[in-house]
Amino acid sequence: MWVHTTPPIVCSMTRIPHDTSGEPNPLKAFSLDQLRRRTSMKWRTYPDDVLPVWVAEMDVELPGPVVRAVTDALRSGDTGYPAGTAYAEALASFAGKRWGWSGLAVERTAIVPDVMLGVVEMLRLVTGPGDPVVVNPPVYPPFYNFVRHADRRIVEAPLGADARLGLDVLERAFRGATEGGGRAAYLLCSPHNPTGTVHTAEELTAVAALAERYGVRVVADEIHAPLVFGGARFVPYLSVPGGERGLSLMSASKAWNLAGLKAALAVAGPGAGDDLARMPEVVGHGPSHVGILAHTAALRDATGWLDALLDGLDANRRLLAELLAEHLPAIRYRPGDATYLAWLDCRDLGLGDDPAEAFLRHGRVALTDGPSFGTGGAGHARLNLAASPEVLTEAVRRMAAAVSAAGGARG
Repeated sequence: MWVHTTPPIVCSMTRIPHDTSGEPNPLKAFSLDQLRRRTSMKWRTYPDDVLPVWVAEMDVELPGPVVRAVTDALRSGDTGYPAGTAYAEALASFAGKRWGWSGLAVERTAIVPDVMLGVVEMLRLVTGPGDPVVVNPPVYPPFYNFVRHADRRIVEAPLGADARLGLDVLERAFRGATEGGGRAAYLLCSPHNPTGTVHTAEELTAVAALAERYGVRVVADEIHAPLVFGGARFVPYLSVPGGERGLSLMSASKAWNLAGLKAALAVAGPGAGDDLARMPEVVGHGPSHVGILAHTAALRDATGWLDALLDGLDANRRLLAELLAEHLPAIRYRPGDATYLAWLDCRDLGLGDDPAEAFLRHGRVALTDGPSFGTGGAGHARLNLAASPEVLTEAVRRMAAAVSAAGGARG
């Protein structure tokens, strides 16, 4: 259901396990003045009069176990090179408890610097220079940038109007990508960024069957996997029938706001272990040892914090729907089942292909521009929900003011 004037009813999150965390909402920990003291990209890209709700950083207080893991390492001088499998073991345990998946084999994992650099390394294992890589736009802009930088060729298989995978569209892309017997890969975004779509087990099983039929290797970016709401259920690609030859990239960085503590894991299905074994040993030198300690602590000891975050994000999804219905009813917004990102269809506002530019110029609020997400991105903008309700309210107020100002400028 699209949001115009009546906000949708959004179900509360279903957890595994189902206990409430009892922890405070980490999105309410800091004032705007405190957030403006941060020195990361979100808070330093634009002047101080701009309200940033764009890049995927969260305005949260970190969970205590993560802070302790990092500070203990600093106090003891444990700041050397990474070693061991603690990160993989923590992820395997989390996957079993959270997703009911026992198939994450620690021996078929490798640490990588981050998810996108891991994606590039996986693509290098299963494709060659100039080979095609299929993506589902509108999709995370670095998919385009990193794939092209790796000297691979993008083939688009756009999502349907319902923001779901179109299997006919995907099959045509696979068929075209493998004509002449060449190698091809499919870079799957699961859950999908920016739409928040959570692919079902049936959809992913169909994807795996198509990939096997056409000889396409699947590389799944599953970084948003811990951030799923409502009745939706995250299904690891490697867990579905036919997904054995897949490769996955996972990380705690998005769900626990650890992008500045670099670390991720490459995970191979039972039929892709030999591929992962060919990854150059030097790639494992890229992750931060302190980052691995932080990610491990998050997965192992900070699931209560994650549940509190998800409750806060769920409330923010409802709040955003209400705010848009009141102040910007022409924006169409379908709350996604995952991520802390909102994909806004602004085409009826008359702001052109890049409404984010108008919001920034006339309202001093920064969103991510839609056209950078590829086909289907024109006329859209992505908004980061991982903020306090006060910041979210002010962002929508500024967006509404920008629309009024832009209309006056055109008049």
